Amino acid sequence: MKGMVWFVSTTIGGAVGWWAGAFVGIYTAVSLSAVGSGVALYYARRLADDFLP
Repeated sequence: MKGMVWFVSTTIGGAVGWWAGAFVGIYTAVSLSAVGSGVALYYARRLADDFLP
């Protein structure tokens, strides 16, 4: 279950980063997508460890 939460959160975080960076250019979109995925994974792991068994 934790893996599913991590996967969904990194997908959403990457999509949000891509969307935000796409206004500037392709390289910014790729960079912000990676950052968004990483940040989302960090917080998803923290929340999953606290709330899921």
